[in-house]
Amino acid sequence: MPAPLFQIDAFTARAFAGNPAAVCLLEGPAGEAWMQSLASEMNLSETAFLHPNGDGYALRWFTPVAEVALCGHATLASAHALWETGRTDPGEAIAFTTLSGTLTAARRDDWIEMDFPATAPEPAQAPPGLGEALGLAPRWTGRSRFDWLVEAGSPADVAGARPDMARLAAIEGRGVIITAAGGDGADVTSRYFAPAYGIPEDPVTGSAHCALGPFWAARLGRERLVCHQASARGGILHVEVRGDRVILGGQAVTVFEGRLAAEPPAP
Repeated sequence: MPAPLFQIDAFTARAFAGNPAAVCLLEGPAGEAWMQSLASEMNLSETAFLHPNGDGYALRWFTPVAEVALCGHATLASAHALWETGRTDPGEAIAFTTLSGTLTAARRDDWIEMDFPATAPEPAQAPPGLGEALGLAPRWTGRSRFDWLVEAGSPADVAGARPDMARLAAIEGRGVIITAAGGDGADVTSRYFAPAYGIPEDPVTGSAHCALGPFWAARLGRERLVCHQASARGGILHVEVRGDRVILGGQAVTVFEGRLAAEPPAP
């Protein structure tokens, strides 16, 4: 059967803000080349593909150019789609089997909380040209499992950065997080860039907060943080660090629902 396809704005309580993700609900596995083609067609930072798998769902994420190992906003969007369409009871948590292990999502009133692995950054010397590509002087640089993390001097420095995307795309790694403490009523401000993965600037990045959470929890001396990603669309996350796990809290809004015109091919 043709698969249902949704576009859902994640980490926001209103449409046309936060980070849009496409969610494709499949009956079983689909071909990887087909999933990549659909993600390129959707041209969003992430398209999620999920199908029933035991007591939960198998979940994969694709940018317009590549599969990624961890994605927060498209996981939040996937959980939202399953609850909103009645495929999963709103009172039940959802377990997703992914390239980053089992991730869970549960409803807490109007919020969705996701249990993700922490990816705390380690101090590392910035690769040549990173500061120049960002147009700022880093106070601290480090490397997480996926990304470079750069501490800027202030939230204003983060918001005002105008990176050179061609130079950033040449930096080894998935992407670059820039961050500072405080800003707009939040504990933490950040932005995220991954031009090498077809994402010049990601509006709101759940997986980046798997690194930001441990980084700022250690510096600010508290485990619960309100985080603002200061992109043009913007978004708010509630982040709680629990040892080697990070709880990411956010909201989501469905923008549209449709169906693919053809049945997805089997792998």
